[in-house]
Amino acid sequence: QAQLVESGGGLVQPGGSLRLSCAASGNIFSTNTMGWYRQAPGMQREYVATVTTDGTTNYGVSVKGRFTISRDNAKNTVELEMNSLKPEDTAVYYCNAHSLHGAYWGQGTQVTVSS
Repeated sequence: QAQLVESGGGLVQPGGSLRLSCAASGNIFSTNTMGWYRQAPGMQREYVATVTTDGTTNYGVSVKGRFTISRDNAKNTVELEMNSLKPEDTAVYYCNAHSLHGAYWGQGTQVTVSS
């Protein structure tokens, strides 16, 4: 069964940093673009970042320059390094995998930025 499991969420002060991780099933990771999305209460799901199978990265305008996405195909993991965090970054962060054959979502991990 294909599965994505996020971890690393928590409470952090404004200006702080946090690292999220996503572990994926081996049968889907190597052939999928991986990404992170987030959703705050009462808001639409927002694109955060993606990384392709060859390592090409893209970022949403609200996080560009502050967040870094990376993947390790050997470990079947994708990471999101978040720096200079703002209260507006508070949301549930979801790991995503997608290809021509479909898409998968993790259960989400809560990130709260507050002082």
